[in-house]
Amino acid sequence: MKLAPLARALATRAGVRHVIVHTGQHYDEEMSESFLRSLAIPRPDFNLAAGSASHAQQTATIMQRFEPVCLEVRPDIVLVYGDVNSTLAAALVAAKLGITVGHVEADCAAATGRCPRKSTAS
Repeated sequence: MKLAPLARALATRAGVRHVIVHTGQHYDEEMSESFLRSLAIPRPDFNLAAGSASHAQQTATIMQRFEPVCLEVRPDIVLVYGDVNSTLAAALVAAKLGITVGHVEADCAAATGRCPRKSTAS
């Protein structure tokens, strides 16, 4: 998970408050907990519990649940990861609220330039 090294780096920075929001798009609790433990990722501060639905419904749910988090936390920047529905939803909410958006991508194509891009249309 792309979050792990960034979370560790931000934890060492004085004056940085790193808030982790789990959208619940990948909602298998056992798999999610396993990743958090094995990669030593801190427990999320918020879980939006978006679950499974069509692309449009899932994206809308994440947007509806993420906006109040942004209004409460008032972040300087929202970092989004990868290229999934959660990425689009969080980036759109942040942009519409005037919050800077940072995109983190680190797959084989980013590393080598030789890996074909996966499709998120399924």
